[in-house]
Amino acid sequence: MEKKNLFGLTLAEIETELSNLPKFRAKQIANWIYQRGAISFEDMTDLPKILRADLEKNFEIQTPQLVKKLVSKDNLTTKFLLAFNDGAAVEVVLMRHDYGNSICISTQVGCQMGCKFCASTLNGLERNLTVGEMLGEIIFVQNFLRDEKQKVDTLVIMGTGEPLTNFDNLLKMLKLLHENYTLGLSYRKITISTCGIVPAIKKLIAEKIPVTLSISLHAPNNKLRSALMPINSAFPLEEVLKAGAEYALETGRRVTYEYILIGGVNDTEEHARQLAKILAGQLCNVNLIPINPVDERNFQPPTHNAVQKFFHFLNSHNINATIRKEFGAGINAACGQLRYASQGLKTKD
Repeated sequence: MEKKNLFGLTLAEIETELSNLPKFRAKQIANWIYQRGAISFEDMTDLPKILRADLEKNFEIQTPQLVKKLVSKDNLTTKFLLAFNDGAAVEVVLMRHDYGNSICISTQVGCQMGCKFCASTLNGLERNLTVGEMLGEIIFVQNFLRDEKQKVDTLVIMGTGEPLTNFDNLLKMLKLLHENYTLGLSYRKITISTCGIVPAIKKLIAEKIPVTLSISLHAPNNKLRSALMPINSAFPLEEVLKAGAEYALETGRRVTYEYILIGGVNDTEEHARQLAKILAGQLCNVNLIPINPVDERNFQPPTHNAVQKFFHFLNSHNINATIRKEFGAGINAACGQLRYASQGLKTKD
């Protein structure tokens, strides 16, 4: 008989699975797997031995396994390649800031968005991650940090995959992560990044949870954005910006527009002028990201001078802009790079 995986279930769902037991046992088990890092029922020392043995026969705790770990020279960035039971692997990045520990997780194995500058899309989409698999990425890092008497402070959902095309699993995971018996992480400490899936942005608005929305623009006009991001043919800039403005209005949360700067492609003053024009009046900020080059893509980073000019132009035209601090350039920290290199994948024709 196939064992039921308890990891990724809510407390209520665990209670249902263990309906023959007192409810406090479900709470004990949830505490062990989500807060104390238990990977087997034998670890749960406050449960009777006979109960632990019975649980072991009928249930399991599936958590991701570490395949590879890379640490930057300054020790501020750690990248983990984690594998699930079916062998699929995803990347998780831990970034240590002055204000705490931030992690970036993946929501899919591979990606179908086809962005021309990204390693995540090189072999397309394999599958969505489950609630338990996404939560497992976070709990893995939480357990890693526990040895240092630290914790996960903020979450960025900006790794491999388009989060809003795995909407239902993502939403359930966020609600579970928010519970006190997991990490009790505030929604305000969570950022969701999307390529601009407009119908899903509207669904997120309807949920009324105060997460920060980050929308990938990467170009200030439809022609260039379509060349870089095929999703623009389905959801052009005008629709994406309208959805972003609606999100800010309904939630009161400032929207972040991500803009990867690519040398000679989208980094000129004219591009900055166009960007300032289309964002005028929005409750937003722009996060400028000098591209982290991918060997399989033929794009180069912008010059330091180009980055500074772009940054100063936006700010001088009433668009709040920041330049993302570079993390992990020496450890393949761009989305998908470590997975692609470690698995020896070949680009599809």
